[in-house]
Amino acid sequence: MQKTYPLLSQINSPDDLRLLPKDKLQPLCDELRAYLLESVSQTSGHLASGLGVVELTVALHYVYQTPFDQLLWDVGHQAYPHKILTGRRDQMHTIRQKDGLHPFPWREESPFDVLSVGHSSTSISAGLGIAVAAEKENAGRKTVCVIGDGAITAGMAFEAINHAGSIHTDMLVILNDNEMSISENVGALNNHLARLFTGSLYGTLREGGKKLLSGIPPIKEFVRKTEEHVKGFVSPVGTMFETLGFNYIGPIDGHDIEELVSTLKNMRNMSGPQFLHIKTKKGKGYTPAEQDPIGFHGVPKFDHTSGKLPQTKSAPTYSNIFGDWLCEMAERDPKIIGITPAMREGSGMVEFSKRFPQQYFDVAIAEQHAVTFGAGLAIAGYKPVVAIYSSFLQRAYDQLIHDVAIQNLPVIFAIDRAGIVGADGQTHQGAFDLSFMRCIPNMTIMCPSDENEMRQMLYTAYTMNSPVAVRYPRGNAQGVELQPMQALEIGKGKVLKQGEKVAILNFGALLNEAKQVAETHNYTLVDMRFAKPLDESLIAELADSHELLVTLEENAIQGGAGSAVNEYLQKIGKIRPLVMLGIPDFFVPQATQPEAYADLGLDAKGIQQKIAQAL
Repeated sequence: MQKTYPLLSQINSPDDLRLLPKDKLQPLCDELRAYLLESVSQTSGHLASGLGVVELTVALHYVYQTPFDQLLWDVGHQAYPHKILTGRRDQMHTIRQKDGLHPFPWREESPFDVLSVGHSSTSISAGLGIAVAAEKENAGRKTVCVIGDGAITAGMAFEAINHAGSIHTDMLVILNDNEMSISENVGALNNHLARLFTGSLYGTLREGGKKLLSGIPPIKEFVRKTEEHVKGFVSPVGTMFETLGFNYIGPIDGHDIEELVSTLKNMRNMSGPQFLHIKTKKGKGYTPAEQDPIGFHGVPKFDHTSGKLPQTKSAPTYSNIFGDWLCEMAERDPKIIGITPAMREGSGMVEFSKRFPQQYFDVAIAEQHAVTFGAGLAIAGYKPVVAIYSSFLQRAYDQLIHDVAIQNLPVIFAIDRAGIVGADGQTHQGAFDLSFMRCIPNMTIMCPSDENEMRQMLYTAYTMNSPVAVRYPRGNAQGVELQPMQALEIGKGKVLKQGEKVAILNFGALLNEAKQVAETHNYTLVDMRFAKPLDESLIAELADSHELLVTLEENAIQGGAGSAVNEYLQKIGKIRPLVMLGIPDFFVPQATQPEAYADLGLDAKGIQQKIAQAL
């Protein structure tokens, strides 16, 4: 370590970093970038985002007295360099693994992680709360929020900016603009003007002028407009943030460590809400990642010296199967519309976006808008399909109820990553969608046990004239043969094996685990298919003919499919022993999917143990 990374090996905390002379910062950045590349290529994880913020991370910890000063990272994909510099360098080989470092900033892991985060666009809201508290306590601490140009598209970010600008609390928002959008105006002029606009002389004149002219509104307004126009000439986007009450600076080169340190030092002493716009390159310093920042956003283990990601021929994922279905339906019906909140690749919609660009909409990180946009299309007679991760649908719950379900609109929700997701941990587990959808009137909820069932259910949803959700898991499909599509009978389960004593009622893709248990012990096995409406007649029949009923689902036990079965049995007065297997009442940490299933007792061994205990 000391030979390969002579500077980085000495940095065990930001206190060590702040002892370095300024001329050592760029060599440190080079070492940090090389170490990040080496470690992620050996462990898997998020890469391109972190490579792009190396200089920014070093500059922030160099200038600000973290953790006394509070540094918040939005989303957290880019926080690996932050983890390395804050005492976790030697644990990086454990990231995203069971009992290892968390994949995102995590409060329980380090005092330097101010906000636990996995979803986007939360940093400014939380940061404003922290800044207001610091102001009330006269603590003298500074608050800095780093947000990407993708995350700032969400309404919540603008709600926070609007509030912060109106109450004039001291805080700094840094927009990390990594060439995905917004502005290209980077150069010597911008760096010079950034120094000018953040310098002490300009700040003194600006604040003094405000006080002097406060009693002369027309002149004060003229001066304000002049300042906005000067900044707007440099970056038109700056005018918007100035109008919202922020002092906008930028854009500046986010890979110029000297300029970053100089600008941040000046801005640390400025009062009120500040907005620094920096330009970075996602994947910076590693040519393959610079050329393909999407492909290198999240990577498996790979040989970083070759620059090539492994090409494995594996079974198609459920996301792939969904994307193929969407293309197939779009060929038949031009009124099929695919909607994604910035998850084109993850939701399997790349091919659809290329083949049917007029029927494809990426609304950016705006889940609420995605759902209500779909409602509008449904009102107009189209067939919107909102492809969304289970944990991201949580962010649009009001829209699901108010804009879709109350109006009984035919919006199809293709819910990806339902259940255990693996290495992304607590923030991404799809543990709650059955519970939060099941209580909504007009909703139909289907749980496919394999990819063929998934296609049939998506087609069934297409034929309906009401809100429908089809939830399916992360990862490879089962490898079953795909049959011609036919609409299913709504609310009907399927008895796969008739056995004795115990009936296992399966909801979703854990069917193969249940099948092993049923075949070994001659239990009845039922693929319930629908969480809402339930096959009530089948449940009543099973209750009469079996000693024990067992429900199995990849969802929280509270309020899930098992709860639905229990509610119905209570309603009809058939009180039978019932074992509900699912996700217990805690947030499931990162682990591989098989590891998590084993820990939760959702594999064949765990299912059998729970049944044996009940018997």
